Amino acid sequence: MKFAVIVFPGSNCDIDMYHAIKDEIGEEADYVWHDDLSLENYDVILLPGGFSYGDYLRSGAIARFSNVMKEVVKAAEQGKPVLGVCNGFQILLETGLLPGAMRRNDSLKFICKTVPLTVENNETMFTNSYENGTEIHIPIAHGEGNYFCDEETLQRLQENNQIVFTYSGGNPNGSVADIAGITNENGNVLGMMPHPERAMDTLLGSEDGKKLFQSIVKHWREKHVVNA
Repeated sequence: MKFAVIVFPGSNCDIDMYHAIKDEIGEEADYVWHDDLSLENYDVILLPGGFSYGDYLRSGAIARFSNVMKEVVKAAEQGKPVLGVCNGFQILLETGLLPGAMRRNDSLKFICKTVPLTVENNETMFTNSYENGTEIHIPIAHGEGNYFCDEETLQRLQENNQIVFTYSGGNPNGSVADIAGITNENGNVLGMMPHPERAMDTLLGSEDGKKLFQSIVKHWREKHVVNA
């Protein structure tokens, strides 16, 4: 299978994402520039963290108009896995592929540390290698990670089991319902503020992020073996 790592002006976690795919789980990956007009040759789309377009206006607000985002939307509609991490999550919200919005951390400060998360739903293509309820440790690095949605949207997320990760042991940014990551209703688009690509090796303090990418590969292979 082949992963596309989308690169915007201001992306700074694209190399980490590429390394996670190529060197840690041994799959193919390409950097794809924001002006590219096709993602047809890719099986998985990754939107990395950083400060796309300098976070002018608000995080992800300009990136949503990049040429490649039309192709990301098309890939999502085709059912391909789409993962947005940190700024990637913010872009998915701005694009409308995920519900809700992102606000400044309630502390009004940038936060960079490893935090505990709870796996709330292990029945997605991103989490099938985790045990439900497991606590994992993944780094965060953001100033605008305070996820917000109205009560109606929150109820829908809870009823559809779209809340995939929550913060445990304390909410670092004020996100509603301690939300750290959500999927769309179809379960093929995941947005999360913590950085799984930075938790791929115990040398870095945790390898708890590796199972997320392994889950994607597992799902893809099972699907294609069945279809074959």
